[in-house]
Amino acid sequence: MPKTEADISTLPNDAILAVEALEVSFANNALTPIRAVRGVSFTIGRGETVALVGESGSGKSVTAMTVMRLTEHDGAKVTRGRILMRLKNGQVIDLVRLTEKQIEKLRGSEISIVFQDPMSSLNPVFTVGDQIAEAVIRHQGKTRSEAREIALNVLKLVRVPDAVRRLDQYPHQLSGGMRQRVMIAIALACRPSLMILDEPTTALDVTIQAQILDLVRALQNEIGMSVLFITHDMGVVAEIADRVCVMLKGEIVEAGSVHEIFATPKHPYTRALISAVPRLGSMADKDAPEKFPLVVYESASERAEV
Repeated sequence: MPKTEADISTLPNDAILAVEALEVSFANNALTPIRAVRGVSFTIGRGETVALVGESGSGKSVTAMTVMRLTEHDGAKVTRGRILMRLKNGQVIDLVRLTEKQIEKLRGSEISIVFQDPMSSLNPVFTVGDQIAEAVIRHQGKTRSEAREIALNVLKLVRVPDAVRRLDQYPHQLSGGMRQRVMIAIALACRPSLMILDEPTTALDVTIQAQILDLVRALQNEIGMSVLFITHDMGVVAEIADRVCVMLKGEIVEAGSVHEIFATPKHPYTRALISAVPRLGSMADKDAPEKFPLVVYESASERAEV
């Protein structure tokens, strides 16, 4: 990996990733580019789970996709900021400055991602074993038989029952929860330092959702992986996060430990997100459902209603 201006002293020793003053814009024909991310900064420590939370359009997924350098394929451009990452060999690099060929080598091996809908991510014409083995062959240079053995082990790691048989099954033969486990297995195949989870449990029922969250926590304890968790669900955040960054209109409006955010939320938008989490019995004396409360917030550049 080529040297960059980033030096190891610019990243805390206990950090895997540091996003610094990141700004991302999308081209908009002849009009002014759309600023989707505005001055976002946060760090992720070793073995830590940081949650980016906010409503649809808040910029959380764009931020995560930019870390993977995937947004530029949709016409986005990083106009300012750095994304510093510590590789397994200890070198610190600025992901923003890498070429496409250089970042391709890091996807899967150093940093991986699990998307919301596994059926749109898994290839329906290849078996589960082949799709896991592909990542291993690409990034580790293993033979096909060696990659298949690793694929079997990683399926066992993510608690897939009867893993030997599942290797030769196709995605449509698996349940939604099992497909999501396969996606996590693919992401883990090369033991990355950082895994991004982009709304990984939204399409699952609450029982399977709880199992997936338990699995992620267990895997972190086993292999020491860091996690960037993208969600709008504050209930999920309370279950899995160590620290929380609340995003609104492309900005981080509040950040802190999960205890601080839930115990003493300072921003009205954060309070609204927390109050939106359903509570058993909260509608006991109501005749009909109530609307989500209107929130007025102040930012450095505008006043808006949410």
